[in-house]
Amino acid sequence: MPLEGLRVLDVATVIGGPGAASRLGDFGADVIKVEHPITGDTTRAFGWRVAGVALWWKHLSRNKRPITLRLSDARGRELLLRLVETADVLIESFRPGTMERWGLGPDELLGRNPRLVMLRVSGFGQTGPYARRPGFGTLAESLSGFVHMNGEADGPPLLPPIALADEVAALLGAFAVMVALHHRDRNGGAGQVIDQSLFEGLFGLTGPLALAFDRLGLVTGRHGGRLPYVAPRNSYRTSDDRWVAVSGTSQSVADRIFAAIERPELAGDPRFATNEARLDNVEELDAILSEWIGAHTLQEVMAAFEAHEAAASPIYDVQQIFADMQYRARDTMVRIEDEELGDVLLPDVQPRLSATPGRHRHAGLPLGSANREVFVDELGLSAEELERLRAEGVV
Repeated sequence: MPLEGLRVLDVATVIGGPGAASRLGDFGADVIKVEHPITGDTTRAFGWRVAGVALWWKHLSRNKRPITLRLSDARGRELLLRLVETADVLIESFRPGTMERWGLGPDELLGRNPRLVMLRVSGFGQTGPYARRPGFGTLAESLSGFVHMNGEADGPPLLPPIALADEVAALLGAFAVMVALHHRDRNGGAGQVIDQSLFEGLFGLTGPLALAFDRLGLVTGRHGGRLPYVAPRNSYRTSDDRWVAVSGTSQSVADRIFAAIERPELAGDPRFATNEARLDNVEELDAILSEWIGAHTLQEVMAAFEAHEAAASPIYDVQQIFADMQYRARDTMVRIEDEELGDVLLPDVQPRLSATPGRHRHAGLPLGSANREVFVDELGLSAEELERLRAEGVV
């Protein structure tokens, strides 16, 4: 696999940092998941469970080898530093200052291994007046500007129903690690520290929001399913109580939408002939689309839009995703054997590489299941030493 031979120490918790490690593991990195001996990672007690096993853990800790280590203990600190000596990457997500308090800050880690890339994921970054605040994704989503824009125009701001800031930070974190590794291996062998905050990662996905305020004084509000710069773009209910999303991001696509709803003359109507005109008349445009779509079933709507190569898609729930032919044709979900649950279904590794694809080797494993493998077989502790450290709560 493309990242085989790369060693990653995942000492992070919850989703942002561990998610970055998961994505590296998907492509073959040896990810050692370091957890507290008693409590384990937070996601072991997160959300839905089967037979007492958290499904979040099965998903997020795929392809990782779990060990337990009390980092606040001097003996645990030393064992981690020994692991750092052969690691390429260390990922942590504690509140800023915690790793330094334990004697595991960047100076100590890079002092032990100058080639180490250290990814630090936190709510508000390692610096600034908010750095020491509790850094949960919900708070970062609110601070990023995203939540203010999300929701109906006359309704309250809506928090996302997924761990959006964490997932964005995980993707950016994995990308940043690969950039740092490329620099290290091409330009002299030195590691570095990556400061990835949850709020800045999501703020970076808001497009020209800052530019529009800086140059136009524009404070973007909530627009429901619309966009303030493209029309038509919204969700519409069909006659059989399904929903479809429609997007006309260019003039040619908008013209095809008009043809699909049996109103080709609208392409020449001054109210709808340009994107600017459609934005000025968006209420009337939405009413026309709602009326036509509301008089047809989802199947009829999709057949008409596909016949005219117009842009539309059903809005799926997860049950409908399971029945969809495109998901099945691309094997977007894969079933793998699991020692605790028999088997589990996971989204397949993304993105898809033609020559060096990633793959799931296993889902999340039981707490400390790789202790002997890592501490005895790889670090050279005796079985007696490991048992003594376990009895004393160090591992």
